Amino acid sequence: MRYFTTAIIICGFLSAPGQYLQTDPMIYDIIDQVSAERLEKDVRKLAGFGTRHTMSDTVSETRGIGAARRWIKSEFEKISADCGGCLEVFEQRTLVEGDPETRITKDTWIVNVYAVKRGTQYPDRYIIMSGDIDSRVSDSKNYTDDSPGANDNATGMAGAIELARVLSKFNFPTSILLAGLSGEEQGLYGGRFLAQKATVEDWEVVGILNNDMIGNIEGVDGVIDNRTFRIFSEPYSATETEQELKRKRFYGGENDGVSRQLARYVYQVTKTYMPQMNPLMIYRLDRFGRGGHHRPFNEAGYAGVRIMEAHENYNRQHQDLRTENGIAYGDVIEGVNFEYCAKMTAVNAASLAAIALAPRSPQNVKIGGIVRPSTILSWDGVEGASGYKIYWRDTTSPTWQYSRLVGSEVTEFTLEGIVIDNFLFGVAAVGDNGHESVVSYPDGLIR
Repeated sequence: MRYFTTAIIICGFLSAPGQYLQTDPMIYDIIDQVSAERLEKDVRKLAGFGTRHTMSDTVSETRGIGAARRWIKSEFEKISADCGGCLEVFEQRTLVEGDPETRITKDTWIVNVYAVKRGTQYPDRYIIMSGDIDSRVSDSKNYTDDSPGANDNATGMAGAIELARVLSKFNFPTSILLAGLSGEEQGLYGGRFLAQKATVEDWEVVGILNNDMIGNIEGVDGVIDNRTFRIFSEPYSATETEQELKRKRFYGGENDGVSRQLARYVYQVTKTYMPQMNPLMIYRLDRFGRGGHHRPFNEAGYAGVRIMEAHENYNRQHQDLRTENGIAYGDVIEGVNFEYCAKMTAVNAASLAAIALAPRSPQNVKIGGIVRPSTILSWDGVEGASGYKIYWRDTTSPTWQYSRLVGSEVTEFTLEGIVIDNFLFGVAAVGDNGHESVVSYPDGLIR
């Protein structure tokens, strides 16, 4: 078992635009262990269950969602056995009563499957990566016809299994939860039940990386692209009060909620460790009028983003298997590029590891500097932090541009010559290993 030990390259006192994360050889090692061959094997296995519709067969050993989720659980258990029981593998079962007016027309057990790599220091703090177990065809209530769901979403589920294999070889201060969520196509049930569990059990959730369709490179728009991907995030929390929203109107921050900060973190990790990839930050909760399993977390006040391919092929999504006018419809294996799927899985691996190695984000961040040629920031000290980084950016910049490293005993700092009116600001905690937390945006004023 490998424990987190790092060699870091220290950035300058005032970093150049876009260059603010330390680099750690351990992250490169994790990235290199992601296997396209293993992902292909797992995607083929999942697609081979015929259909994984939420209401499909649960008795057969070879067909239906029951067989699929039992196989997923057995894979997690095999991985745990190989690392001496280092993963906690379990199910969450919730009965949903049938209603002909919904997409669940008969009483159905929604069963999520989890593998947890328990944190060595903060076992009740979680960073989550999820994939969806279920699939569907054109009719969302059709649970008998073949629905292989190769890209949507065997790729995301296979990614979660692959990260269980890779990350089980390392230890992290923060817990990593790899989740197979059910009922996504019927109304985001699995994500809702996991978010409820996190709330009831008082988990500290850093965020969820929801992976839904990470294997297609041929867009219905004719674009072929094996490097670009999208990170969807909502601008601010759905649970914010009227007073908090009013404060954003006067002081800014409408683009700086916890989910948007998580998206920036994934963006920067990718740019740091996988510069060949092209992450696109999309300023939406999800695709236009559509939804994913991060949304229930957002609605509960947690940070959550959707990570997915850049160019979708709608002929391969939610389609009956058929050929019309020379066009093949259906979500089949032939539509998955496994090298791209491996790159996308590696993006998640690097992001999960970086967050799990970092301290908590600073809390109670305050800002001041009205009518002054300087900006003041204060925050509560963070356990395990060896220092803090103050970040700022132009108000029109999507990502953090500039940073200033300050010491471990400092919980208030003045940026001389930086006018508060012209920038947006945040603070991150830095650990002894050089890893940084997700940035915290100020939630109040220094009086």
